[in-house]
Amino acid sequence: MGKVALIGFGEAGSTFALDGGWGAGARAFDILSARTQAMRAAGITPCADLAEALTDAPLVLSLVTADAALGVARAAAELMAPGALFCDMNSVAPETKRSAAHAIEAAGGRYVDVAVMAPVNPQKLSVPLLLSGAEASGAVAALKVLGFSNARIVGRDVGRASTIKMLRSVMYKGVEALTAECLIACERAGVTDEVLGSFGNDWATSADYRFDRMLVHGLRRAAELREVCKALADLGFEPSMSRGTVAWQQALGELAIRPVPEDLAGKLRAVANAMEGKTNA
Repeated sequence: MGKVALIGFGEAGSTFALDGGWGAGARAFDILSARTQAMRAAGITPCADLAEALTDAPLVLSLVTADAALGVARAAAELMAPGALFCDMNSVAPETKRSAAHAIEAAGGRYVDVAVMAPVNPQKLSVPLLLSGAEASGAVAALKVLGFSNARIVGRDVGRASTIKMLRSVMYKGVEALTAECLIACERAGVTDEVLGSFGNDWATSADYRFDRMLVHGLRRAAELREVCKALADLGFEPSMSRGTVAWQQALGELAIRPVPEDLAGKLRAVANAMEGKTNA
């Protein structure tokens, strides 16, 4: 496999490394030192800093939060080996990826825009990936060696893959926000069962999943939605609905409910209690 460097070892990085059995062929750096133990458990070599992770690595996977993505690319550009391939797998606006590409390429690296099109669990290395940029074909081959099995090139322009991802998130994460707004109001009004029943049997299951994603990943998703707003603004739209989505993702993430209850009713009770506690604080 050669050496691959991971920047970020959260849910995505750790899931990919474990599923692919990357082991000693991979090194990783994460600003959260608490993740070092997870790296060792996966057989990955933990690095004390970004420079150590990137030294002589021919392939770099950037898997950080949206608000950190551009800064990480600029820092990596100064540390990467000449000709190394930088796969930017972060959920950010097309213009953010173009800025990152400029930094990487100006320093002699090769940049690819990679959009992860679904949650990494349960699909893991079979999660759909969209790639764009002049180096996309080389990146598909490199990712295949790592075990990724569902990568597709969507164009030669950096930002195209990200555009697809961002505009898809308008709908998917917007539905999450509407779910939260509807059912939290239903819980306060005491009509949750009636409203849920009116949607049909399968709707409660999907609502449970949406709440789970917001409660666990709300802060990260809020950062992504801010990038969605940038993408819409660059297209000449006022992202009024998406700004509301940012607010709901941020609000539920900040509740920091742990552990997250397993059922929808438990989630709604926990959210109501946490929001009441914040109001009374």
